[in-house]
Amino acid sequence: MTATLFQTLGGLALFLLAMEMMTNGLKSAAGHHLRHMLGHWTRTPLRGFAAGILITGIVQSSSAVTVASIGFVNAGLLTLAQSLGVVFGANVGTTMTGWLVSLVGFGFRIEAFAMPLLAVGMAIKLLSNEQKNQSLGEALAGFALFFLGLSILKESLGQLTAGLDSTEVLGHGLGLPLFILSGFLATVLTQSSSAALAIILSAAASNLLSLQDAAAAVIGANLGTTSTAAIAVLKATANARRLALGHVVFNLVTGAIAVLILPLMLWIVAAVTRWLELDTNAAISLAIFHTLFNLLGAAIMLPLLPGLARMLGGLFRSKEEGDARPRFLDNTLIATPELAVGAVDQEMKRLIDLNRGLLRVCLDREDLKPAQIRPKSDACLSLNQSIADYISRLRAEKMHPTTVDALTRTILNCRYLAESVNLAPALLQLRESRKLPQLAGLSEQLEGYVDLLRELVSANESTPEKFNETEKTYHMLKSRMLGMIVKGQLSPIAGERTLDTLSSVRRLCDQWYKSLAWQPATELLNGDSHEGGMVNRT
Repeated sequence: MTATLFQTLGGLALFLLAMEMMTNGLKSAAGHHLRHMLGHWTRTPLRGFAAGILITGIVQSSSAVTVASIGFVNAGLLTLAQSLGVVFGANVGTTMTGWLVSLVGFGFRIEAFAMPLLAVGMAIKLLSNEQKNQSLGEALAGFALFFLGLSILKESLGQLTAGLDSTEVLGHGLGLPLFILSGFLATVLTQSSSAALAIILSAAASNLLSLQDAAAAVIGANLGTTSTAAIAVLKATANARRLALGHVVFNLVTGAIAVLILPLMLWIVAAVTRWLELDTNAAISLAIFHTLFNLLGAAIMLPLLPGLARMLGGLFRSKEEGDARPRFLDNTLIATPELAVGAVDQEMKRLIDLNRGLLRVCLDREDLKPAQIRPKSDACLSLNQSIADYISRLRAEKMHPTTVDALTRTILNCRYLAESVNLAPALLQLRESRKLPQLAGLSEQLEGYVDLLRELVSANESTPEKFNETEKTYHMLKSRMLGMIVKGQLSPIAGERTLDTLSSVRRLCDQWYKSLAWQPATELLNGDSHEGGMVNRT
């Protein structure tokens, strides 16, 4: 009994190793082609669905495709709707493993072709000098081990369960939920729905499970695939979390439908088996069942995908995402530019405050890394682009020349602000440079420069005196550093790097100072700008 149990675990371990070798080998051999397919064949959710089926069929891992989709969403290369299509397709594509197992794994003596294939695969991997061929050899070896592991699993389960019957072990009534749970746990524990399916198919082929019990376990294994995506997005972006939730929704809906119409599904499976004149064994019936209920789920969910994407888009919204969304830009005002100007002014005030907040964080928070300010930077740039796009859509033929001039100034100010955001990491680099031992003699002057920058960033309007003071301090620091390089007190590499940082900070100051001169377009149009203040006249 103990030896058989260890043989079962060994067969499962060999199967998992084979799946990893197949997936890694095929992904590496296909290389950029898979990335191209995922990045460019997903223009619409339907094309994404087809790409998900194809790529999962090639690499034999829906988890790998799902995690790759999450990466593309994180990078902004796929929209939420496109990535949901890919994930839905990956669920259908993963049914290929069931067909592979049922048609090849249980049809004849596996060792007859698995051992020669293993030898060929390893020979290619060891003897080839090209990475692509080595990866192909690894995939072939994994393919051979896949069936050897399956053979061991099937044989050991047959010995382990000889004389047992699932109905006697688990009884009636609770059988269905327990088998769903067991399939779910098998996938979660192995982190491979393919391994869970192999166990279920082997158990069914060994007569441990009835077809209905095995079908319930297959539904549970399908639900378990969501665990990989859930783990992958623990520290991911909000969009990636939405994708993982969409994956969960798809599997829950698909699984619920399959459970509700399980007797009908099994009747259809039997009819399809007879129609296709396939061998009436449990493994093939389960492969058909797995494919049918995933296709049924896709047929139901694909038409609902745009609505699902919109619903998910409102979840897990971070503060930065909320800041990046325009609050005042109303599309109904595009036809009347004079009314749209007020909305643009309100959004510009928000944008300036967001930029000021970003620069303050860079100047005040200790040990801040560039990656930590990226969400705030992206929010500023996104809102900036939204304002520029909105202005470009206004009906120019209906604009008064003064309105065109006012909005032109706003566009120019957007450029100043965008440049200041792009240069914000230089503030972090400047603060880090104060820690260099070689610049210890300039620490007081550098600290004074940072204080001047804080005052300039905090100002609500352009003050020439403060800006000129920062310029003088910049030139003084530059001159001192050049002198230190000449005297050998500062290494040329560290000196050049610090001077580049200073130059970037000076450019940032210039752009920010120019942006502070912005005035709301409504005030310019009404001629309400006075030295003593601004008064709105209606």
